[in-house]
Amino acid sequence: MKRRAFLAAVGAAGVTALAGCGGASGQGDSYDVGMTATAFDPPEITVSAGEEVVWQNTSTRDHTVTAYENSIPEEAAYFASGGYESEQAARDAWRNEFEGAITNGETFSHTFEVPGRYEYVCIPHETGGMVGTIVVEKSSGSGNQSQSSDRS
Repeated sequence: MKRRAFLAAVGAAGVTALAGCGGASGQGDSYDVGMTATAFDPPEITVSAGEEVVWQNTSTRDHTVTAYENSIPEEAAYFASGGYESEQAARDAWRNEFEGAITNGETFSHTFEVPGRYEYVCIPHETGGMVGTIVVEKSSGSGNQSQSSDRS
């Protein structure tokens, strides 16, 4: 069963029980990581290589998803909301015109192809500690597609 389908099936209460903590984001089928006023929810997730991660702004504040360029695997593609090719470009765009913003209800997605640890930040809320981590594991099965990375 896929991660989002599983979360939808068990609902927020089941996710809270499985995670052993309160404050589950109630992800359902639409997103993997929510954005509260000053935090990514959950702050860390694990996926298989080839899986897409979807962030959704679940707060009323504008946010960004911006990879720390020096905190992703060397072979990995850089990612940032707004489609920027470097951390500096994403920071400059936010500073100059608030570009790269994900507003309430909007989503951003990225497919992680290279196993490793990816750290990212919300630029406007970085000083408040709004950082997150995606851990990408080698995919199981013969293919490197999200269909081969079922969760149960």
